[in-house]
Amino acid sequence: MEERCEEQRCLRIPPAAGRDPGSPGPFPSGVRPGGRDRHAPGGSCWAAGTLPAPGTGAARSRSALGRSEPVPEPGADGWAGPAVGGAVPGWAGPYRERRGWAEAGGAVPGEAGPAQGHAAAMAARRGPEPGLGPVPGLALPFLLLLAATAGRAGDPRQEEAVRALARRLLGPRAAAVSLSVDPALAAGGPDVYRLWSPPGTGVAVAVEGSSGVAAAAGLYRYLRDFCGCHLSWSGAQLRLPEPLPRLRAEIRAAAPARDKAPLCNGGPGGRGGPGRSLRRSRRYRYYQNVCAQSYSFVWWDWARWEREIDWMALSGINLAPAFAGQEAVWQRVYRNLGLNQSEIDKYFTGPAFLAWNRMGNLRRWAGPLPPAWHFKQLYLQYRIVERMRSLGMTTVLPAFAGHVPQGILRVFPRVNATRLGHWSHFDCAYSCTYLLDPEDPMFQVIGTLFLKELIKEFGTDHVYSADTFNEMTPLSSDPAYLSRVSSAVFRSMTGADPKALWLMQGWLFQHQPDFWQPAQVRALLHGVPLGRMIVLDLFAESKPVYQWTESFYGQPFIWCMLHNFGGNHGLFGTVEAINHGPFAARRFPNSTMVGTGLVPEGIEQNDMVYELMNELGWRQEPLDLPSWVTRYAERRYGAPNAAAAGAWRLLLRSVYNCTGVCVNHNRSPLVRRPSLRMDTALWYNASDVYEAWRLLLSAGAELGSSPAFLYDLVDVSRQAAQQLVSDYYLSIRQAFQSHALPELLTAGGVLVYDLLPELDSLLCSHGLFLLGRWLESARAVATSAREAERYELNARNQVTLWGPSGNILDYANKQLGGLVLDYYAVRWSLFVSVLVESLNSGRPFHQEQFNQAVFQVERGFIYNKKRYPAVPAGDTLEISRKLFLKYYPSALRRSLAGPA
Repeated sequence: MEERCEEQRCLRIPPAAGRDPGSPGPFPSGVRPGGRDRHAPGGSCWAAGTLPAPGTGAARSRSALGRSEPVPEPGADGWAGPAVGGAVPGWAGPYRERRGWAEAGGAVPGEAGPAQGHAAAMAARRGPEPGLGPVPGLALPFLLLLAATAGRAGDPRQEEAVRALARRLLGPRAAAVSLSVDPALAAGGPDVYRLWSPPGTGVAVAVEGSSGVAAAAGLYRYLRDFCGCHLSWSGAQLRLPEPLPRLRAEIRAAAPARDKAPLCNGGPGGRGGPGRSLRRSRRYRYYQNVCAQSYSFVWWDWARWEREIDWMALSGINLAPAFAGQEAVWQRVYRNLGLNQSEIDKYFTGPAFLAWNRMGNLRRWAGPLPPAWHFKQLYLQYRIVERMRSLGMTTVLPAFAGHVPQGILRVFPRVNATRLGHWSHFDCAYSCTYLLDPEDPMFQVIGTLFLKELIKEFGTDHVYSADTFNEMTPLSSDPAYLSRVSSAVFRSMTGADPKALWLMQGWLFQHQPDFWQPAQVRALLHGVPLGRMIVLDLFAESKPVYQWTESFYGQPFIWCMLHNFGGNHGLFGTVEAINHGPFAARRFPNSTMVGTGLVPEGIEQNDMVYELMNELGWRQEPLDLPSWVTRYAERRYGAPNAAAAGAWRLLLRSVYNCTGVCVNHNRSPLVRRPSLRMDTALWYNASDVYEAWRLLLSAGAELGSSPAFLYDLVDVSRQAAQQLVSDYYLSIRQAFQSHALPELLTAGGVLVYDLLPELDSLLCSHGLFLLGRWLESARAVATSAREAERYELNARNQVTLWGPSGNILDYANKQLGGLVLDYYAVRWSLFVSVLVESLNSGRPFHQEQFNQAVFQVERGFIYNKKRYPAVPAGDTLEISRKLFLKYYPSALRRSLAGPA
């Protein structure tokens, strides 16, 4: 069946069954790469390798990679084990507990093992071959009946998936919980779950959901509200009562829904899919930001992904991207089109920056991607999509947005492509990608070819993501041009999947409001049939777009909370906005809102905000926030404590209650390159944080064994120290401007030689605040010493310079043990030294000269090759108490006195 193709060192794969052997392939008539026919009759010429079933190990190669290197073993799987009757110390961190079945290579009873079931599951999900529409002559009601029947057939799979989740979470005590899935429970509407205690059985509670996700959300509702449990990125508190409590009455909950939602009828002229009204439309609960793929997920293994997907299901998330492995498929497509490996390597960025390569912002920086990266990402993607779908989640796959490598112009010299301008502060050495003209035939060829290959590899749920103009100004503001672009993107989706639904970020509309006027927004949105696009109103808690676009001019949208930029640390929230915003959007005249979403650029921070937002996804009206946060503190720590509850109420009214246009991008002097013009303004009363710090410390004797409490103590202490850095900065600046050398030396000395080292010591006492954890996770992905060095440079650069020359300096700043002492403190030491020298010599301070000098310090950190510990050291309570006793009295006096 295989024929060697010596010229290209690849395999000639026979044509698919049912395809005309003489078919010219995916190219339109007259279009050939470089004038040569690389798609001769008899099959397509692909790079060497065969496609193994997932989990078959190192004995095979993958055609997806365009190479013939052996596939390395992904490594042994870690399993997030349950904690029976106690707290899980590392839910968010890399913890692994013994499971005899896993170490023996067996399986949980009734659950497919890591290497089993994936191929069958993928085949079941794929359905008909992509590109085949409905069979002519079949009535729509019959097709809907087939769809309903298919949904019912999937119930056992979702039931087993949610039961397996319960076993991972609760261990043997999962036997006291009955879990079932019945799509009929929703009656064609949004997700529903119900809880009740069956009489006279050994089952404490029965949970039934309309989907696996709904059942998981119902399970968490029971654990949260009746067992006092809590799960978050920073830890899990699972001290289950003995026996498990029984319910006095049945509880039933449904996701909010509008009686009317937008028509999905193909828009004007009836274009698009079959006509139907989305009356009582399914409510989406969306999660993930494309940037989080790089800021948070980039180095994850399957064990960490498994914990995240469990958290997603328990949080009720039913719509989420699955973006891993797409570069492997793109490489396959590019090689098939005629690009060489060098041209592909010059296009892909390094792993820590792939999010912006995918959106056409960057190319080449910190790359290329080694072959082993592709193998591991494909392995992850198989498991991610299988697990998400088994729980009833709808996966969002990437699609073609129009950006292409420069090599396309060599292979197709007559292609109509335009080089875009630079992005952010990058010059054309690493940005200025090429965008195909929407009317060029190759737009549809490339877009459809990629999506068909992706669907063939991973199946599809018919939802696709593409962002053509992310923070990039379009070539023309002509509405007709913008409509042609969106139409071309959508047609490339439907060319591969006639049922395609486009999920698009709405960030561009609020990011460049001068360009995106109503006419331009309407044109871009109406290039797609109404109802065949969902827009993520990405920053709705602060800058909602639906309000000035008449609810996105008829296209459905999801009200999203962005909350975090760059994965920064820093206590922050807009709780009043998120408590009321989704309900106001639902009541908006002619609202097309179809769900809520969490879209932080980085995760593992501010757990409370995300717990609140997830709960609101099932609520019909706003919550009483002070009461809610009091219960939150009790669940989080596993015991009521007046001091801890008081601390959380203070945080709720201060750091977590930013009003107006609020951007959670940490601009504290602590994490910014020092200058004499730094912003120290706060949106809250600093004394509230100091008092919350005091209250938490006073609760330490009672709650000090709680992992979540220790995490919060570090986080609140860190926030207080961040405020102290601003105070000392103001003293340094005032002393310099007053030519008061003794005061400058005193304030600078305390900052550089005491406060920052003490903060670093505090951060080093907790595993989730370690630079070493971030760097070692990058190194762990590597299959060689050279790869490990490359990945570590990616990880270091992202959290510091963000580019070769500080192009987006400190955008992704983190407050991590090791980073504070060896990066931020060294910068501050140089700054204070330069100011002292300026006063001693009488020469003025020049910011530009300082920037040039400090850049060498910043760059030196990236290349210092120092290995940082990934295991915490020190007693968090003692370090925080020492810091408190040293700084609290003066800090409180300064905060009560107000700004200088």
